[in-house]
Amino acid sequence: MAESEQRHWWFTGRRAILSALLRRELGRSSIRAGTSSPAGPVRILEAGCGSGGNLGMLSAFGEIDAVEFDAGARAMAAQRSGLTILPCVLPYDLPVPDRAYDLIALLDVLEHVEEDRACLAALGGKLKPQGRILVTVPALPWLWSHHDTLHHHKRRYTRRTLAGAIAGAGLRVDRIGYFNSLLFPLALVRRLSAIASGRPAEDDRVPARPINAVLRSIFTAERYVIGRVRMAIGLSLFALVTLPE
Repeated sequence: MAESEQRHWWFTGRRAILSALLRRELGRSSIRAGTSSPAGPVRILEAGCGSGGNLGMLSAFGEIDAVEFDAGARAMAAQRSGLTILPCVLPYDLPVPDRAYDLIALLDVLEHVEEDRACLAALGGKLKPQGRILVTVPALPWLWSHHDTLHHHKRRYTRRTLAGAIAGAGLRVDRIGYFNSLLFPLALVRRLSAIASGRPAEDDRVPARPINAVLRSIFTAERYVIGRVRMAIGLSLFALVTLPE
């Protein structure tokens, strides 16, 4: 995964989409991407940074802290980013200060955590009053396959169940929706074929360069509509989460 996230269309496309979403959403809020306020620079936490593939993208928006459970992934993320990556076991061991962050990124992590509501509540305690959490998760439980088992997922979400977990954590949904929608028909055929045959779909393998480029271009096109157009369905969900007023 550490190797493929540098080139695979899904990882590179997701970074482009989330970067566009953050730039637009932070521009609408009191938090200005990449700028300082009288309270200091924008502070960002990535919770569950893995091998650090998203840290470069997030660093465009402010100063980064990061935590990660896996020791090997921490070492790789530290080598790539030059940051100190702190060990962390969500939701009960989160070694960062309370009420310190303008933005917390929880990118395809929540589905790995047994206690998702407790995880969100713990992260909510680390937000500044006007801060936000960006959450992404895999969508649609009926698409559960070997891919989810291989990646140690606990669950897949619907819009309703993700919103319910956020509300159950005492937080407020500011914006929520599906993405990875344009390629959904193709992905659906591949995923259902894998489920029916009992053989895993090779979702993690980087396709041949021309195919990878085409898939990335299609997926990345969603950066123009995410958060603006309500997609009816998709392989993933995003949510922007705030503290209750």
